[in-house]
Amino acid sequence: MNATAAPLNRKGTPKPSDALSRIGGNVQPHEMRDPFDIGEALTALAESGAPITVFPADWIEPLLARIESVDPELPHFVIDFSGSERPPGGKAILVASLGGNAKLQFELDQSWTPLPANPMHVAAEFPEACLVLNRRAARRVETPVGVNYTASFRLQGRQHHLPLYDFSKGGVGLRASPEECFGLHVGKKLEGVRLELGPNLILTADLEVRLMRPFRTFLLGEQVQIGCSFAAISMQMQQTLERFVTSGAVERRAR
Repeated sequence: MNATAAPLNRKGTPKPSDALSRIGGNVQPHEMRDPFDIGEALTALAESGAPITVFPADWIEPLLARIESVDPELPHFVIDFSGSERPPGGKAILVASLGGNAKLQFELDQSWTPLPANPMHVAAEFPEACLVLNRRAARRVETPVGVNYTASFRLQGRQHHLPLYDFSKGGVGLRASPEECFGLHVGKKLEGVRLELGPNLILTADLEVRLMRPFRTFLLGEQVQIGCSFAAISMQMQQTLERFVTSGAVERRAR
């Protein structure tokens, strides 16, 4: 499997004190269905080595695991049950912390058959949906089809014009071909980026690349998802963007 490797500084096997409770019925999480968002969340868990609490159906005590790796192209990932035991075949609810008070919860229904190379590793496909509690403080807005939403900037003597697929008060999401990503990496600062948010709003801001994730499309082939946060934006522009988001455009679907 061509996968995002687990970090070298993993924290060892999870401890009973790492167990999390399921998202309660007295709160209002939102549902996340976009596979790019799900992949982003699972990749963050793999890179951090955060413990995963697994609640098999009809079991009293939960199991503990970690996300070992996430495939950068396909909606597949590997769960590491080292130090625990694998769930029995059937449904299980998985819960993890994405940092701070953010919590991710999803359900898998499978045989939990181990991989040949490691009896404690189990392959799984992305869930169709996840419950997310307080994952993002900023509302995200999906760019409508047929309208010009772009980010323009100069990097290493080359002018880039990349399409936006969503934006929020906190940053923007871009898409690019692998060739267009030359010189970009997580942590890269982009200065004086011109953001065209349709025909009625143009902003200039500094961005910082926070995420780069390859994926495939049937029409465009290899592409890269680039998540950027605002590194510097004027108060006036921030207020303008907040009004635009609030009055907004179509919210990125949580289908």
